[in-house]
Amino acid sequence: MPSDPGQTKGGDRPGYAKAQATCVACHSAEYMLYQPPNAARPYCDAMVKRMKAVFKAPIADADMPAIVDYLAKTYGNEQPK
Repeated sequence: MPSDPGQTKGGDRPGYAKAQATCVACHSAEYMLYQPPNAARPYCDAMVKRMKAVFKAPIADADMPAIVDYLAKTYGNEQPK
């Protein structure tokens, strides 16, 4: 895989390690920056489920809530102002 110029944000946030281990295993961290910044939690949830169902991402069911929470709070509309 080519080097990734981006890095996932919020390394101190819950769910970061799970997102880093699963999301970045298949695509660059930069990909998350291209998601709509006003995306609500249901959008993040749908994307995680889509990655698992359609693209066969190696995401454990038990890890999905933490990853969705991390994405919504780090890249979605739940970002701190």
